[in-house]
Amino acid sequence: MQIDLRTVSIKPIRQTFDNVARHLGGDKPASRYLEGTIGIQSEDNFHYRPLWDPEHEIFDPSRTAITMQDWYQLKDPRQFYYGTYTIARARMQENAEGDFSFVDERGLAADYPAAAKKLALEVILPLRHVEWGGNMNNSFIAGYGYGAAICSPCMYHAMDHLGIAQYITRLGLLLDDAPALDVAKQAWLAAPMWQGLRRYVEDSFVVEDWFELFVAHNLVLDGLLYPLIYQHFDKALTALGSPVVSMLTRFQSEWFTETSKWVDASIKVASNENADNKARLSAWTKAYRDKAIAALKPIAAHALGTNADTIMTTVIDQFNARAAKAGLAL
Repeated sequence: MQIDLRTVSIKPIRQTFDNVARHLGGDKPASRYLEGTIGIQSEDNFHYRPLWDPEHEIFDPSRTAITMQDWYQLKDPRQFYYGTYTIARARMQENAEGDFSFVDERGLAADYPAAAKKLALEVILPLRHVEWGGNMNNSFIAGYGYGAAICSPCMYHAMDHLGIAQYITRLGLLLDDAPALDVAKQAWLAAPMWQGLRRYVEDSFVVEDWFELFVAHNLVLDGLLYPLIYQHFDKALTALGSPVVSMLTRFQSEWFTETSKWVDASIKVASNENADNKARLSAWTKAYRDKAIAALKPIAAHALGTNADTIMTTVIDQFNARAAKAGLAL
């Protein structure tokens, strides 16, 4: 008896789903990200217009002044769908938990210099209210935006802001227990140096154009706040004491570096779509940049002392260069 073994190549009938193939321009292999993103946005057969907003469909591209021929062009360069997003965040959370455990088990928070601890609590702890604002704003974008390619990562972004708020809360509990949270809340509500930033965040809650809100919070506010606090102020705290706060805020620093790639890519694609988009995005960015700078200056002065003006200039220059690279004209 003779047995012949041979390799048989089985060619699939088609490489991907029809809706993805139309987007790719042919039946080509597609990533799981594309298959979980393309064609998800509801476009037809809406039951009725919402009674609370009869001017728009439930999902309506006219809810923003930004126009796109294909909203799926606003793809996430990280290629996050639910699976890859949760895996990426689980890794970052594992590192953060390790840092918190290391600081707690070795008593590093108790040994942290009192002056540096006081300054860290005064500057970082009220920011948990800003992060809650980021959660609210990105939830709004995910709910009222158009195009799954941008709405899905905005929902992930919303949950990231909520997680960061929790990490800031844990930092306060580790450094000074519960009283620090009450002090920070009162500072956010009443201290003069926080009222500009509080106004910025609360005014953003009534912005109706979801892409304008994307610019106001994700591009401008985060783009100025995170380098100021988690880079420059972090260095100042390390010079005052030790890198304890650096360890407790490593998640924020790494998160900003990662998410900036997605924000920049979205702005660049929308800006390059047409001249009207570019002009409108540039105008929004300039207006919100100036408001954010005015709101952050008192905080920078308190956090950085005599170096505040120099560092603010550096942060602003870096932001302007980032905006120009994304195609904006400021």
